[in-house]
Amino acid sequence: MSKLYFRYGAMNSGKSTNLMQVAYNYEERGMKVKIFKPQIDAKGGNQLVSRLGVVRTADFAVQDEDNLYEVTEKWIQSEGKINCILVDEAQFLRAKHIDELLKVAVILKVPVICYGLRTDFLMNGFEGSERLLLLAHSIEELKTICTCGKKALLNGRKINGEFVFEGEQVAIDMVGDVEYQSLCADCYFKYRKKASEKNKLK
Repeated sequence: MSKLYFRYGAMNSGKSTNLMQVAYNYEERGMKVKIFKPQIDAKGGNQLVSRLGVVRTADFAVQDEDNLYEVTEKWIQSEGKINCILVDEAQFLRAKHIDELLKVAVILKVPVICYGLRTDFLMNGFEGSERLLLLAHSIEELKTICTCGKKALLNGRKINGEFVFEGEQVAIDMVGDVEYQSLCADCYFKYRKKASEKNKLK
């Protein structure tokens, strides 16, 4: 049975690199893959960008109104069998998109592997990730480490090199002055306390 997979991890855990490796493995065996990427992820335009420097163009930029089941069904009708659907930055998808991807796996019999963050910089869940945690047949953590050497669990947002703990949920990494750093829980709370104390002094 084809399944819906969710592979999550903190920033810098190699999600996009893993996705592109999976795509390469399928294609090396003569199989066809298709890649979804949310339109809202402005980093790299229509390309997936790995921190290792590997780049690949997505097949479809997902917007809120898109139906991913219908998109996949049309691909199959026009191009034939698809062996795997890969999704980058799946946290930015809507819950309905995840429902559609579940149908792709179950009804169209195409495995779907989604990669994304579990939580934002304030430890809140993303809509797409929350739905995946409820519906995915298989959930796997891609691990990375904090600068202190402990396992990274959370994502810290930096603006102009300073950790911030307020703002909109979505601010794209490496766009403008925004960057993210994977943090263990200890370091996350340490930086949050420092930011709070600094704001009190203003």
